[in-house]
Amino acid sequence: MADMSPLFRRKGPGRPQDRRVTLIRKPGCHLCDDAQLIVEKVCAELGVPWEQKDITQDPVLHDQYWEQIPVVLVDGEQHTFWRVNEDRLRKVLA
Repeated sequence: MADMSPLFRRKGPGRPQDRRVTLIRKPGCHLCDDAQLIVEKVCAELGVPWEQKDITQDPVLHDQYWEQIPVVLVDGEQHTFWRVNEDRLRKVLA
């Protein structure tokens, strides 16, 4: 019989509701608008919470991501930038 103690359980990504998507964007960016539509759609379908951050309001984000926006983070790690692929985002969150 396998030991199912917490130390031996495989850590997975958890339920979609336990994930967090962050869209880093700036006002007036058409790629950001496109990315937001995809993030909204996928997160709504899967029940994943998401947030957006404006790089013009955060100097640290501005310095880190200025040339890559829009940037999508999943659970705090960079998932993609510039163009968001709906199927790829859905796959990583499901």
